[in-house]
Amino acid sequence: MIATTQTSVVDRVRRAVDESNQAAGSATVKIGILTPLSLPGYFPAGELIVRGACMAAEYVRERGGIAGGRQLEFALEDDQATAADEGMQRSAVASLAKLAMIDEVVAVVGQWHLRTAPWVVDMCDRLGVPIFVANSHSTITARQRRTLFRTYFSIADRVPLMLQFAGELGPRRVAIMAADTVFGQMTADTLEEHGRAMECGFEFIRRDFHPDTSEDLRGPLAEVKAWGPDIIMNIGVPVTIGTCFIVINQAAELGLRKGVPMMVGFPFPMNSVDYWRRTGEAGNGVTWVASRYRPSWPGLTAMGRWLTERYVDRYQTLPPEPVLNAFTDVAIIAQAAGVADDRSREGLMDALEAGTFETWRGPVRFDRRDDHWHHSPPELVVMQYQEVGQNVDEAAIVYPVESRTRWYVAL
Repeated sequence: MIATTQTSVVDRVRRAVDESNQAAGSATVKIGILTPLSLPGYFPAGELIVRGACMAAEYVRERGGIAGGRQLEFALEDDQATAADEGMQRSAVASLAKLAMIDEVVAVVGQWHLRTAPWVVDMCDRLGVPIFVANSHSTITARQRRTLFRTYFSIADRVPLMLQFAGELGPRRVAIMAADTVFGQMTADTLEEHGRAMECGFEFIRRDFHPDTSEDLRGPLAEVKAWGPDIIMNIGVPVTIGTCFIVINQAAELGLRKGVPMMVGFPFPMNSVDYWRRTGEAGNGVTWVASRYRPSWPGLTAMGRWLTERYVDRYQTLPPEPVLNAFTDVAIIAQAAGVADDRSREGLMDALEAGTFETWRGPVRFDRRDDHWHHSPPELVVMQYQEVGQNVDEAAIVYPVESRTRWYVAL
């Protein structure tokens, strides 16, 4: 379980980083973790990101370290440290500048919020600092920056699969419930843009809402119900009051879930313990797009099995996507640092561009493709819980056909 209080998260996270750094010794490769640890950021994601990074350092230590015996060291910054006074973007950029110029990190990981990432990425480019972005921003790679690397999928990767799955079910009338955040609006806009361009003729109704104050969405959900949707795209977010959960629960309360599929835009159901605690029976049957990950997947590498077993032993649950992503990014930086010609940021970027890196899901390369510049996303699947209380390994993969483990069930 992730604590819901900001103070306990900060204390636990900083203690974890301190313990990891104490085990690293004096010969290190220093990586910056720039992630939300306080409001208005989504600090539970920050905790998961730090967990993944620290477990990657642990993995590297157990294998003798980086070439020459160096270990990973972290400099941690809360990208929301001054957000209450200066705003989220200024806070994040200021924290990034400290990591780059005071801590002199060789690379940065953990940037989670879509609303701060473009400014942080731009500053990394100006300072020549390699950064691995941990969110799904669709257009952040468009400028093809040398310093930007990504292993997580974007909204532009996710939306086509969402619509293809919807088309397979037969729906044509799509209701979108979208939070008024960068993520919510970008996902909703992309759904409408792609959907209207497809030959199957999607129709849309859309209702936007405030992510922090919309605790009662029964009114817009009643309008959606009267319209008669064939599928609901729930683009709520897990931050603050958790509108993604409110949409699920209140749609069920209004009888809108009976026979109407619901797909969520963010893979928060992967954290199954929290998901079932907050939705109960109402969460059964919901679908989501996620990385193809589960302990029983034959494609899981030895690294992936190590992470899964260690995480389950330590936290009694499977690692959710922020953990997988941070672990991947830090493990790749360690591998690149081990083969770089020198210990500079430029040398690290040369190695990142030239190499192939082991990850939990197989080899990763950072090619210079127009559509995925320095971007190697995982294979995506549509998943569904078909019984209350299931975890990720028990969930059905319902799409695409070649990956399907069970058929979609209307609940």
